[in-house]
Amino acid sequence: MLKTYAGSCHCGNVRFEADIDLSRGTVKCNCSTCTKTRSWVGFVAPQHFRLMSGAEAQTEYQWTPPGREAPSIEYHFCATCGTRMPARGDVPMLGGIVIAIPIAALDGVDPEELAASPVMFVDGRHDRFDRAPDDVRTM
Repeated sequence: MLKTYAGSCHCGNVRFEADIDLSRGTVKCNCSTCTKTRSWVGFVAPQHFRLMSGAEAQTEYQWTPPGREAPSIEYHFCATCGTRMPARGDVPMLGGIVIAIPIAALDGVDPEELAASPVMFVDGRHDRFDRAPDDVRTM
């Protein structure tokens, strides 16, 4: 069941709301970007994300993975504190445009609710988003 969560960066300049069903699971990926940031996200459709404040307080990063012609994800960060904010991506296997909500940026989430949420590990390093990598211990 969808539940509305508030989220923010560390300094509070960027605030958002997202409607997420954590019981459906979250995702950890081993691609080079996610590995460096220890990314843990929940995907939502664009209509389930609302930037409440701080559009002007964010900076953006786009990366083109090897073998691709253009970037497919816009990573957003607070320009003041550097906290990763929701990213926008075009991910065909997820149905097209999605918003990746960083779980760590959600405010006031019940730890028991997070612990009960299934985590799907994906092998983004090898463009195999339909399976887990061989080793998930450091994800």
